[in-house]
Amino acid sequence: MAPTGDQYLLSTEIVNRGVESSGPDAGSMSFSVRVRRRLPDFLHSVKLKYVKLGYHYLINHGIYLATVPVLALVFGAEVGRFTREELWRKLWDTTAGYDLVSLLLFVAVLTFTISFYFLFSPRSIYLVDFACFKPDDDLKVTKEEFIGLARKSGKFDEESLEFQKKILESSGIGDETYVPKAISSPEKISTMKDGRAEASLVIFGALDELFEKTGIQPKDVGVLVVNCSIFNPTPSLSAMIINHYKMRGNTLSFNLGGMGCSAGIIAVDLASDMLQANSNNVAVVVSTEIVSYNWYPGRDRSMLIPNCFFRMGCSALMLSNRRGDYRRAKYRLEHIVRTHKGSNDSSFQSVYQEEDEQRFKGLKISKDIVEIGGDAIKTNITTLGPLVLPVSEQLLFFSTLIKRYLSGTTKEKNGVTTPSNSSQLFPPPSSTSSSATTTKPYIPDYKLAFEHFCIHVTSKTVLNELQRNLGLSDTNMEPSRATLHRFGNTSSSSIWYELAYLEAKGRVKRGDRVWQLAFGSGFKCNSAVWKSVRDMEKPSANNPWLDCIDRYPGEVLSQSNQVHPLNFS
Repeated sequence: MAPTGDQYLLSTEIVNRGVESSGPDAGSMSFSVRVRRRLPDFLHSVKLKYVKLGYHYLINHGIYLATVPVLALVFGAEVGRFTREELWRKLWDTTAGYDLVSLLLFVAVLTFTISFYFLFSPRSIYLVDFACFKPDDDLKVTKEEFIGLARKSGKFDEESLEFQKKILESSGIGDETYVPKAISSPEKISTMKDGRAEASLVIFGALDELFEKTGIQPKDVGVLVVNCSIFNPTPSLSAMIINHYKMRGNTLSFNLGGMGCSAGIIAVDLASDMLQANSNNVAVVVSTEIVSYNWYPGRDRSMLIPNCFFRMGCSALMLSNRRGDYRRAKYRLEHIVRTHKGSNDSSFQSVYQEEDEQRFKGLKISKDIVEIGGDAIKTNITTLGPLVLPVSEQLLFFSTLIKRYLSGTTKEKNGVTTPSNSSQLFPPPSSTSSSATTTKPYIPDYKLAFEHFCIHVTSKTVLNELQRNLGLSDTNMEPSRATLHRFGNTSSSSIWYELAYLEAKGRVKRGDRVWQLAFGSGFKCNSAVWKSVRDMEKPSANNPWLDCIDRYPGEVLSQSNQVHPLNFS
């Protein structure tokens, strides 16, 4: 019998509990069945209002491109009827009939129109270059050493240590990630001094490399945007950067806090807006998370999970709207689509900073985080689709939507009444397969829209579910899985470590499109689309992957298709 309601989201797992030590079953093996919620098949349940929003964006930006070919075709057909001599004679006879005043008026209107277009049309935003900080080897830890440091700190009992060990074993994280020395401190609460020390290390390390790669001096930076979710001191991190590099006094600086792992794209969006309003300028965007200040020393399992995944890291990128920077830039910003589900209470509380019963602060991860994240991702990619998908995919996708909308009626399937409305056009697979009369949904092929994918590395489970839902190949997911294995979850900077991986592999060519997809607390999901403006040669220096790129994908990713659900019990 096909599952009904939300049962299609459930998956089961048989857990070996080992040999019973006491009771009537002492000495025999025992097993239990664990039920987990899976990421919903969001491509089968597209909401029409988000499709409308995407097509609204498309029409606003594409109407001029649609009319130009038509005008060119009509003009070409008219001109093609005449020989060169006849065309010249007709033009002369036509223009000779106008007086000087009319001619000057026409030239003035034409000049004004062209000037208006160039003054108010959006400026192209170029990514000149970017840098990803790589800590020193003395901060590198294996999973075993990580548990050893946690035990040495004296903050955890054996049960909490064992839980973190199990999470690490199935996390997809390797044995070369980086953690700050402060996590082995016996102090129960992280200090501002620890946070500032780690922030200075990772931020200045990334920025020093960025300024070296671009050749742009700190005093030339007109816009500075810094995002760090948990650690927000006074003065701010952006002020710390201005003080360290002695930037000029009129630098437009912004400091974004509490915005989660997707804040890197939000920071790029803000910097882009500032560059649109300030011509001939450059902007620096810094994305990081301070691990030591977010270290949780308690026993709540849902708050111990961030300890296992988050690692040290920082990215810094240089954006420019100067036309002269086109020749040396790497990418051009094509689209940014942002989705916020904070109006829903469950989404708002899915990643929540609070104190536990012992008054230790930490991030509490909801048991429904995968389902909540899936809904936000579904909304985001539905809005993004009309902007990036080729016309063939859009026609197939949209025609299926219209067909389902026009032919749908209220039906009862498996005892569940499903009304036909605009908010739920694509039912789950379990309900679609039970009726031959139901129009099969068309799932767009996003591989036709992008050559490269940089999906935020939350966990191996989420990456596997996204691959299944989006129909991506192992090669498409390779940058995300490699980044999770080598550097762990570096929060908002992880998508830049993934792009650095692609460049280290020499895969990015001129004209390639890169999709960065990030999601985090709020709950938010954001997409950025970049287009390569030149071939990317394999880097010989200043790339965090240079010492290990030949080992990937390799055997370290061979088990990436195995799903290990998080255990909150």
